[in-house]
Amino acid sequence: MERPLTVRARRAAWAVFALALASYVLSFVHRTAPAAIAGELTRSFSIGSAVLGTLAATYFYVYTLLQIPVGVLADTLGPRRILAGGAGVAAAGSLLFALAPAWEIAAVGRTLVGVGVSVAFIAVLKVSATWFEPRRFATLVGVTMFAGNLGAVAAGAPLAWVVTWASWRSVFVALALLSALLALATWWRVRDTPQELGLPTPVGAAPPAAGAARVPWAQALARVLANPATWPAFVVNVGVGSSYLAFAGLWGVPYLQQVHGLSRVEAAQHTSALLLGVAFGALAIGVISDRLGSRRGLMRVVVFAYALTWLPWLAGVSWPFAATLAWCALMGLLVPGFTLSWTMAKEANPPQYSGIATSVVNVGIFLGTGVLQPLVGWALDRARDAGAADGGWSHGIALMAGAAALGALASLFTGRGAKSPN
Repeated sequence: MERPLTVRARRAAWAVFALALASYVLSFVHRTAPAAIAGELTRSFSIGSAVLGTLAATYFYVYTLLQIPVGVLADTLGPRRILAGGAGVAAAGSLLFALAPAWEIAAVGRTLVGVGVSVAFIAVLKVSATWFEPRRFATLVGVTMFAGNLGAVAAGAPLAWVVTWASWRSVFVALALLSALLALATWWRVRDTPQELGLPTPVGAAPPAAGAARVPWAQALARVLANPATWPAFVVNVGVGSSYLAFAGLWGVPYLQQVHGLSRVEAAQHTSALLLGVAFGALAIGVISDRLGSRRGLMRVVVFAYALTWLPWLAGVSWPFAATLAWCALMGLLVPGFTLSWTMAKEANPPQYSGIATSVVNVGIFLGTGVLQPLVGWALDRARDAGAADGGWSHGIALMAGAAALGALASLFTGRGAKSPN
């Protein structure tokens, strides 16, 4: 029988959540690290911008392809198995990336990393839906994004500083070891449901994986895909998520170096400020959304404001260091408007399909980024070959700003038909 969480159950829930969250934080380190070491990768493998964009985006290609299968596995196998297995695969991929003699081998390693960490976010959402009350879900998403972006900050300015005295390859060997240790800890402590520890199920929480398995996964997936309320949030993620990750995860540092004359460490400080803004913005938006019970209206306001923050970059405004740093932080504070898409997808579909619903929407972020990162690189190479005075950056920024505008427009159609939060 479902009843409020006991103290022991709540402690167990937070322990499981913390380990799942650690996998997500590590995925963010891997996701954004190429921005801080873009120069080293270019020199180590003798590659141009288009190939660099492709190398960084291999992570997103496989991440995109695996999101729906991961959602199915989260609803059937449960988060414990997929988190432990994923961390093990990420360890192998990180080690291969570190030891790669050529960019093609590095791409294989990056692909394996993408396979391994692709399970993290959906598993965290499944844990949140299974171990906690529904009224906490958006807040937990905010906590998740807060912690994940702190991991991304660690892969920004701190990593840029580390590689001034240590090899980037050594960094990825260390990440491989950390991933392997996390795989062992996850298998030891994480459980799929409170029942496995003899604990009560929170009121309104998603049923255990076996409950989802009673309906064939293909039928569950078809039901989520056929729901019109699922798709606008997907497009929001395509636009807002891809513009943010393409900039923070790869092109922001070289853009700020080449156009605004910053050093690599200074440029990385700007992307770190953006990521810190995302961390605090995600936490605030999750809490505000759960307090107000509002999803669609809050999302619209915030993502439209985020789209407008691209205008100074489009206009080529040259500001003092402190001003551009503050602007990056403001952009970051507004980015997390798109994070409400996961809560809306969960609320628009049956609770036992929470893993599948959130994974479908999550595909949009990585599909968009996997296309946008190399597309920007291609635009830069093409403009430079044509002798563009600014190195082609006006074209690259326009592509990322256009993606942000697409996501903002899609927010006008979100939330229709979604159920009210509990």
